[in-house]
Amino acid sequence: MSLEAIRARRSIRKFLPDPVPREVIGQVLEAARLAPSGKNQQPWRFAVYGGEEKRALLEAMARGLERELHGRALLPASRAGLADAANTLRIMRKAPVLILALDACGDDPFGPSEGGARIADLVNTLSMGAAIENLLLAAQELGLGALWIANTFFAYPELCACLDTPLRLVSAVALGYADEEPPARPRKPLEEICSYWL
Repeated sequence: MSLEAIRARRSIRKFLPDPVPREVIGQVLEAARLAPSGKNQQPWRFAVYGGEEKRALLEAMARGLERELHGRALLPASRAGLADAANTLRIMRKAPVLILALDACGDDPFGPSEGGARIADLVNTLSMGAAIENLLLAAQELGLGALWIANTFFAYPELCACLDTPLRLVSAVALGYADEEPPARPRKPLEEICSYWL
């Protein structure tokens, strides 16, 4: 990926209805597959959804958001984020393709984790992040728009049940041809985020 792709990448929230060819989706996933990972575990697995299958998956997410709002909340301290999650669901419905990123080595994020297992979990999470970033940058280079999504955690059990998988759901990526050109978001200057001991 070029520095230009890094500079040009944006989080896209409006998509054209045009379908994305399967071979282009394959190129995006190939970039994700080539990411570095701790101990070369390559924990990532990807589930690609479109059409009716995507609609059923997002109905499961809608049920999870409803449970979180009116039932037994898994993230009660994050209730203020539910409106944003509902907007994210609307965006996911408009995107032609939805890619679910799953961690084959991870445990239930709502379960206990301690000691060495916690460290291994953090390493796998970093590996998943590297794969997702590769995916986003490849999408940019291939003329696609993408949105990395973490609001799936609000509907974690519903989505995992719909996916019928024991793997940990890490996030989703909405993918398609962009129907907007958002400006760059502000970034902190290097002087604020870096310290040097050279």
